[in-house]
Amino acid sequence: MNCSRLHHLVLIFSCLHVVVSLSVQQETGFVYNGFHQADLLYIDGLARVLPDGLLQLTNDSDFKMGHAFFNLPFDFDHTISFYTHFVCALAPLQLGASGGHGMAFVVSPSIDLSHALQAQYLGAFTTSANGTSPSQLIAIELDTIESLGIDVLEKPHVGIDVNNATSIESSLPSYFSSALGKNVSINLLSGLPVQVWVDYDGSSLNVTLAPVDIQKPDQPLMSRPIDLSENFKNKMFVGFSAATGQLTSNQYILGWSFSRSKELLQKLDLSKLPQAPLPRNETEQPPPLPRDETEQPPPLLSPPLIGLVVLSVILALLVLGAVYWYRRNKYAEVKEPWEKEYGPHRFSYKSLYRATNGFGKDCCVGKGGFGDVYRGTLPLSRHIAVKRLSHNAEQGMKQFVSEVVTMGSLQHRNLVPLLGYCRRKGELLLVSEYMPNGSLDQYLFHHDQNSSPSWLQRISILKDIASALNYLHTGANQVVLHRDIKSSNVMLDSDFNGRLGDFGMARFHDPRACLSATAAVGTIGYMAPELITMGTSTETDVYAFGAFLLEVTCGRRPVEPELPVERQYLVKWVCVCWKQASLLETVDPRLGRETLFKEVEMVLKLGLLCTNAIPEARPTMGQVVQYLNMDLTLPDFSLSTPGIGAFMPVSMERSSSSISASNSRSTSIPMFVTHTILRGSGR
Repeated sequence: MNCSRLHHLVLIFSCLHVVVSLSVQQETGFVYNGFHQADLLYIDGLARVLPDGLLQLTNDSDFKMGHAFFNLPFDFDHTISFYTHFVCALAPLQLGASGGHGMAFVVSPSIDLSHALQAQYLGAFTTSANGTSPSQLIAIELDTIESLGIDVLEKPHVGIDVNNATSIESSLPSYFSSALGKNVSINLLSGLPVQVWVDYDGSSLNVTLAPVDIQKPDQPLMSRPIDLSENFKNKMFVGFSAATGQLTSNQYILGWSFSRSKELLQKLDLSKLPQAPLPRNETEQPPPLPRDETEQPPPLLSPPLIGLVVLSVILALLVLGAVYWYRRNKYAEVKEPWEKEYGPHRFSYKSLYRATNGFGKDCCVGKGGFGDVYRGTLPLSRHIAVKRLSHNAEQGMKQFVSEVVTMGSLQHRNLVPLLGYCRRKGELLLVSEYMPNGSLDQYLFHHDQNSSPSWLQRISILKDIASALNYLHTGANQVVLHRDIKSSNVMLDSDFNGRLGDFGMARFHDPRACLSATAAVGTIGYMAPELITMGTSTETDVYAFGAFLLEVTCGRRPVEPELPVERQYLVKWVCVCWKQASLLETVDPRLGRETLFKEVEMVLKLGLLCTNAIPEARPTMGQVVQYLNMDLTLPDFSLSTPGIGAFMPVSMERSSSSISASNSRSTSIPMFVTHTILRGSGR
């Protein structure tokens, strides 16, 4: 009898211990620095814990799901708040390949998500609009492909989903850099670890991203005021969900910390986290053949031969040392601690050297105003263009590189994308996408008449460049002045779309800067008359675009000294022809009969309007886009309108002196180089 009572007492104390443990667990949360010991982790589908402690959600299996949840629920009936910090790595199967659908952090009333679609919706939802079963599901998604009819943002993006896969808030992945004072983009599908913080204090849901070597930024990526009290009425589970479709990828969780209280959220020990394998770059080498056990060892060497072998080894070591010293200096780069933040944007000199066949003459495709341009091919047949720039001083280099990286994050379909940079001794190398059709300048002036662009092609290119310039002036986080718009700086992609490139003299526009400190830069014929006295502005870019409009329409350069005096300056000649009622005589004679002459006349007059001698009278680039798209009618003006026809060219002598008087930074390296011209990048 006594034994029976003792057994019951032990059982009662055991149950109380479990209840107390669960209560403490729910109050304090949990932390996993790797998942070596994950007894309270529930996983299903493709999800598994690897021997090194990695939590893998998906692999190369298509149309599958993977889920991993903390197996104990949290009570959200009273205090509705939660805080979590996890490190993930999303990697395609091969470097440069497309990946799967991404993954999501999930707060759900159930750990059973087997009802979700396997091909999309991140393994958490049934459809984008009909909700999910069970309901009340909150997901923070890291989407790595373009969603099919769900979100408007292109790949990749971060989104907040409540009860269905349509995000109530979404943003391109980036983090706030205190050094730059603005956001820097993050490539979610690089295979590199990314930190994610999700904080909900009962009224606002904040999502923050950062690379693994960056502390939590001061500003979140997204901050959404939201009341989740209607969603959190029961006990809820927290975890991760992922799915694959036709495209697959490896998705890993390296570490995870969660708590209902911000103060009790335990820090992840990043030094203890396992390493996620990077995407494969090359096919694996076959293992070495096993040695034949019947093979007899070679006979012992005689003493004279031993001396000869030792001498040979010494000579071989000297040769190897010399080769190592030579190769080390051959690929030597300049790296400083402050560049660690820009690591994802930096290429190794060795990879660029190999991609361009040692910067051989056969790979040189152009010579720009600031350096030579080389065509290159990286692994997986990725075609690039590399511009080599020379600089003599390190002064301002940190600011220069930070602006290169920031301006390289500009995203517009009509800009030549900058991929990264490399520094080596007295050189700066800029890497951008390769444009297979070269520059517009080549088609206008260096090809025969049969390959000259038609009017439909020309007006399409003009609209492309106007859209890109309008983005630089109004669409970017900070106004960017290109300062060198011309046909040789307009690249043509494989579909003959216009791409604005070669930002060799581009700079951020600071309206508070001292105008007298800004030197006149640009190309003769495209430079506004006020450049010498007032410096650069958005209006000087508009002037250069006006000269570019006339250049493309008339098929000749803005300044041609070999022509008669009355025809040397294109702007002046167009004004004279308009005065003589023969404006269409200025049109490129190579244009065929399909030319829309009313549209041509409009473009010519728009060119004169943009080259108005009065800066304030010029249209904005937003208005120029509307004029070219026929969404807005040109204002009535004539040669008697102030500023029209009052052509004041910037003289070559005066411009040269002004350019040479540029500030000290532009004399050592180009001002703010962000995009590389790929073929025929300068004249």
